[in-house]
Amino acid sequence: MSLKRVVITGLGVISPVGLDAITMWQALVNGCSGIAPITLFDARDFDVRIAGEAHGFDPLNYMPAKDARRADRFTQFAIAALQEALAQSRLEINAHNAYDVGAIVGSGMGGIWTYTEELNVLNEKGPRRVNPFLIPTITVDVPAVQVALRTGAQGPNHGVASACATGADAIGEAFETIRRGHAKAMITGGFEAAVTPIGIAAFDRMRALSRRNDDPPAASRPFDAGRDGFVMSEGGALIVLEDLDFALARGAEPLAEMLSYAATSDAVHLTAPDVEGIGAAHCMGLAIQRAGIQPEDVTYLNAHGTSTLSGDASETRAIKQALGAYAYRTPISSTKSMTGHLLGGAGALETAICVLAIHNQLIPPTINLDQPDPGCDLDYTPNRARQASVDAVLSNSLGFGGHNTTLAFRAYR
Repeated sequence: MSLKRVVITGLGVISPVGLDAITMWQALVNGCSGIAPITLFDARDFDVRIAGEAHGFDPLNYMPAKDARRADRFTQFAIAALQEALAQSRLEINAHNAYDVGAIVGSGMGGIWTYTEELNVLNEKGPRRVNPFLIPTITVDVPAVQVALRTGAQGPNHGVASACATGADAIGEAFETIRRGHAKAMITGGFEAAVTPIGIAAFDRMRALSRRNDDPPAASRPFDAGRDGFVMSEGGALIVLEDLDFALARGAEPLAEMLSYAATSDAVHLTAPDVEGIGAAHCMGLAIQRAGIQPEDVTYLNAHGTSTLSGDASETRAIKQALGAYAYRTPISSTKSMTGHLLGGAGALETAICVLAIHNQLIPPTINLDQPDPGCDLDYTPNRARQASVDAVLSNSLGFGGHNTTLAFRAYR
């Protein structure tokens, strides 16, 4: 069986630095941070009082009030991003192609806002007052279901959860679905809305979050010696993937081509990465091999780079193993320095960023990289965007539990 070529034809974005792809991209290339004091709840008694919120997001700009009330915030983000992605791709789903179009969308935490609210209702008012729509509001598959309901897509449809690798894994599985010939187009990505009291408290108890409350824009500082943890953020992205022949036949304009998907597991710890980065290095190596390229062909690497002490150092070691001598010549950046960490939405948002880097021939920076960690000594594109010839690109997503995922893209030709 010959494998299909897969292209990207549409992007839809909700992020802390913009509620659409163009606004987000302009913020990133200008080094603008979306990290600010938390406004979604009263955080005055918390040790962590900063996050990357989807500033200005109003679900009523995207859906009727009735629909908004029946959707958790992470699903509202997906519904909003769907509109932008479909508008760009101009994909029309009808009776002739409905079973050829599917959706795979992920979330690490699911409907944690609604779950928390209804748990309070249960405790305060009793079981008979719990929202009857609770279950179809909080489960991880709800964004994929909403894509189907709103578009009529009747192809493969499910949710994905693999912690911080979720968004990338969803896109990878959608890619493989098309390559195998089991769909002609897939709407895919990941979303998170975990900037909640329990979300912030729980990650802080793990000592995973930055407590740089006095200077929020400087809090996320991947690969910097002064980093003290990641910044929790919300949002995500939807990507329209298509069989190249299907896309061209309907007159679509490919934004980039997706080359490969690889996933491995560290299998060493419930939360900590493999210190030496062996699993992540193997994952990158598989992605390069499956893409049919060589390490020297990689012109940009979007790092997972969360701003944790162990994670950034481990990923740096992994990149050196995967790229060998070319590791020092390859431009890298962590856009989480500006967006913060979207957890299950991160890999999807960073896929959109990679596509835009290819389209604009521009590498976004790693901001707040003022004092490089001696153990993180690669070219992380510090503080300023860089014009470059961007062709083959890798994107890393490394999740709690040892999930390693690498996606490969290149300019369409």
